[in-house]
Amino acid sequence: MGVPSEDDAVLLQKGKKPGDPHVITVNCPDQTGLGCDICRTILDFGLYISKGDVSTDGRWCYVVLWVVPHSSSPIIRWPNLKNRLLSVCPASCTVSFYLNQPSSRTTSSPLYLLTFFCVDRKGLLHDVTHVLCELELTIQKVKVTTTPDGKVLDLFFITDNLELLHTKQRQEETCRQLHSVLGKTCISCELKLAGPQYDHHQSSSLSPAISEELFRCELSDKKTSPEALSPDMSKLKKASVTVDNSLSPGHTLLQIQCIDHKGLLYDIMRTLKDCNLQIAYGRFSSVAKGNRDLDLFIQQRDSKKVVDPEKQNALCSRLKLEMLHPLRVIIANRGPDTELLVANPVELSGKGRPRVFYDVTLALKTLGICIFSAEIGRHSAADREWEVYRFLLDENCKFDLSNRVVRNQIVDRVRRTLMGW
Repeated sequence: MGVPSEDDAVLLQKGKKPGDPHVITVNCPDQTGLGCDICRTILDFGLYISKGDVSTDGRWCYVVLWVVPHSSSPIIRWPNLKNRLLSVCPASCTVSFYLNQPSSRTTSSPLYLLTFFCVDRKGLLHDVTHVLCELELTIQKVKVTTTPDGKVLDLFFITDNLELLHTKQRQEETCRQLHSVLGKTCISCELKLAGPQYDHHQSSSLSPAISEELFRCELSDKKTSPEALSPDMSKLKKASVTVDNSLSPGHTLLQIQCIDHKGLLYDIMRTLKDCNLQIAYGRFSSVAKGNRDLDLFIQQRDSKKVVDPEKQNALCSRLKLEMLHPLRVIIANRGPDTELLVANPVELSGKGRPRVFYDVTLALKTLGICIFSAEIGRHSAADREWEVYRFLLDENCKFDLSNRVVRNQIVDRVRRTLMGW
């Protein structure tokens, strides 16, 4: 692998005609967590990886990914994507790390508080989230409250992927874009550095019963359960993960066959990173009848194959779990109210899954369900950290939210949106 210039480290080749995939090529020094960071960035921009190839010798990596926008994605700013991908690439060719290991770098982006007060309406929260995504502002935490007189107070704790929110121009652009969406219904809008109030808006605790249902390792097959399997979810149980040590003298071949979903490659990269496994070569085939085939040649951190049967079984079980259950979605009672809860594992680096809030608010807007209040918080369960999204649903909608069949339909729609089905 040659040494590319900074401009050649990330190359974007647009499709020849509308609908054709764009090709992203990354050729740079290898680094801990690089593969996961690349896939996470692509997912954050609302792009779907249709196929790809990854190779690394432990010092340099070469990644080619074919990507297409999701139908629900905001406008893709391709130059910004290139800059974001360049930002995760190592700056020095003297660094010798691995493609798929935990990143030692920490982010120190300042946290800002966006506060706006306006008249409530259906789809408001998603429309605001859409603007923030287009501006490349990441929602770290949110607190949404609806008043009895039909107004809403929203507190968004955000970071800026462009690192420009300290400038007056960037702040004015953000408020201007929000005003264009909120229109005359906007009463006030303020953006400033987050202060001590960030600590005062910690999320409320989960009851033991809700925690058990939300974080359990298996989906329920019971039709009365909010997590009851739809036909597509049932197909996930057919996921196959096999380990083969006969084809390579120095690497273990990991073969994965599963139903495709949004962020699948990110979920696999994240899982292998957590298991301290390195990818030497990987190929991700195009989707055939909704199914995806992946071949990954992997090693342990000591550059040896995975030969311990217990480690092999643990790895296969973990990957199946992440493919079966990458996101948890349930509906429960919260006092007299109806609450939708969505949870996803947090990376060891502390980063949550991209675009979850965007997809959930989109699904609820499509269903015509207003959100009375919302919040994002972190919880520890099952020996890992989770990001939990909580939405109190407005009862004044066309659905009877007390009906179990209706609840299952809402859960199914939200899950399908999250999974890209």
